[in-house]
Amino acid sequence: MIREFGADEVIYIVFALRWTIALSLIAFVGGAVGGLAIALMRVSRLGVARLFAVGFIRVFQGTPLLMQLFIVYFGLNIIGLPTNAWLAAAVALALHAAAFLGEIWRGSIQAVPSGQGEAADALAYGYVTRMKDVILPQAARIAAAPTTGFLVQLIKSTSLASIIGFTELTRAGQIISNATFKPFLVISLVAVLYFLLCWPLSLAARRLETRFDRIAAR
Repeated sequence: MIREFGADEVIYIVFALRWTIALSLIAFVGGAVGGLAIALMRVSRLGVARLFAVGFIRVFQGTPLLMQLFIVYFGLNIIGLPTNAWLAAAVALALHAAAFLGEIWRGSIQAVPSGQGEAADALAYGYVTRMKDVILPQAARIAAAPTTGFLVQLIKSTSLASIIGFTELTRAGQIISNATFKPFLVISLVAVLYFLLCWPLSLAARRLETRFDRIAAR
């Protein structure tokens, strides 16, 4: 039986937006923690740490996110965990985010003038103090715009989680589209919701980039 596309269907799709937001936030936070570790390993003086970080980045940047979702989803049973779409999506997206954020932040750390690190060494700062008080605060300002831009991409990437059965915005749209046979109307609504979610973040990234350019030009 074909359902009519009405207010209940719109509400169902709009409410699914909360799962897209939740998954994006979990993946971003997890990716931020992992990305910081990867970035620090990339600029480490330890060859083993750099090698591991490079390998991690190449694997997750060099393979499709869709494949990563499938591997994590079907690999949960291998490590003794139940096959769960929510857990698989969160883990796969967090690892994906860690690889990209690690490279963004590695570039930001290396963009800090070398004189800053040399001055910290002259003051006999240890590695932790030098990174925490001198390098990372300056790198964070450089990384703000590209990090915000990546968050926009991560939000859009959550749509791929629908392929493993996670009911976020795209999956909710597919369900309603199949029930109402109104694919154009439903997908258009889903696209508008993605736009309303991502557009403010895109503007924020642009403004941060402009502000940093002005500061750098002084």
